[in-house]
Amino acid sequence: TMQGLHRCSNDVVQLDLSTTNSSSTSSSSSSLSIDVDESTEARITRLISEHPVIIFTRSSCCMCHVMKKLLATIGVNPTVIELDDHEIAALPHPSPTPAVFIGGASIGGLESLVALHVSGHLVPKLVQVGALWV
Repeated sequence: TMQGLHRCSNDVVQLDLSTTNSSSTSSSSSSLSIDVDESTEARITRLISEHPVIIFTRSSCCMCHVMKKLLATIGVNPTVIELDDHEIAALPHPSPTPAVFIGGASIGGLESLVALHVSGHLVPKLVQVGALWV
């Protein structure tokens, strides 16, 4: 796994967004290390741009699993990032948690995701961003 990313379970990644450099064993710089000058907001924005489907959640939130199950039934395996309270505040726009982003765009919370699915617009959107092939 990348430095700063911690797997909490087999399907949830906890992201360490702290800017402290915990590498005390080696003084050589690694190309895989996270840029310590990158702000929490910048990291979140980068993650949103790098993943076609990404969910940001709190560790105690069970709604994230409902989102994941819904997407899994369609055939999509989203990236899931756990954030703490101050990191949640760094999400673009005031976002509910869990917050799902598809193709870099905020979809909103669970109700918005379900509404998108029920209206028939979720699958075309997932296909459009390359997260699903039909």
